[in-house]
Amino acid sequence: MEMKWLEDFLSLVDTRNFTRSAELRFTTQPAFSRRIKSLEEWVGTTLLNRSSQPISLTSAGEKFHPVAEEVLRRLYQVREDIRHLDKVSANMMSFVATHSLSLSFFPRWIRSIEEHSGVLVTRLDSNHAEECVQSLLKGHCQPPNEFSSIVVGHDRVVPVSAPGADGQPLHRLEGAAKPVRYLAYAETSAIGRAVDKMLAHRPTSLHMERVFVSPLAAVLESMARAGRGLAWLPESQITDDLASGKLLVAEGSAWTIPVEIRLFRPNDKLPARSEAFWSLLNS
Repeated sequence: MEMKWLEDFLSLVDTRNFTRSAELRFTTQPAFSRRIKSLEEWVGTTLLNRSSQPISLTSAGEKFHPVAEEVLRRLYQVREDIRHLDKVSANMMSFVATHSLSLSFFPRWIRSIEEHSGVLVTRLDSNHAEECVQSLLKGHCQPPNEFSSIVVGHDRVVPVSAPGADGQPLHRLEGAAKPVRYLAYAETSAIGRAVDKMLAHRPTSLHMERVFVSPLAAVLESMARAGRGLAWLPESQITDDLASGKLLVAEGSAWTIPVEIRLFRPNDKLPARSEAFWSLLNS
């Protein structure tokens, strides 16, 4: 069955005249009649009463009429939707970032870029660090030197605690007489691995009791604010909490982890909009 058969049928419903509909459909009457006959053969019954003047619909034609209208309407609508989607996709730039960067860094960063470029059409997918790497590698078999990167920001991961009654950090490592309650990242977290590496290189043994684990810095932040323990959090994420005193930096700079934030891309040619964006970042 062809779409033009449905369009022919609906034209005939409007005009009730084969000659007039053939003219409107820019074809000859014999060709038009053959197409209507092909539609009836596909449906399996006669749709038009040709003996009456003007022609009329059979009971089957009356039933088929609204269905033909709805099918064409939906086909045209989905075609327009897909065309619109293609236009949006052509202009859309896709990013993937860890949950923490998605929450604390990306909104401010992309807003600062838009001050120079205008509004950008972007998509951001958040995931664990390993999944982010896999997203970058997807469809690529190149070694790491086949990717380029640029520094787009800096941050620090700092140990924080809720304040105690005396206004000092409720949980801290230095000078602790008993194990410190530790709010830890899950093993899938890149920040967690950085914290574990830093702690492993401390010259003295640490007395910490792991009382809570989550892959999300936002969850650890909530638990730290509630006084549940000591957590290492991205400074950019907790700016308001630090300013309001809901969280305090619990240890000195020796316990702080500097973070360099990089944007990676494959060296394969990207869509024009993405290449222009990359050039803007490098300018």
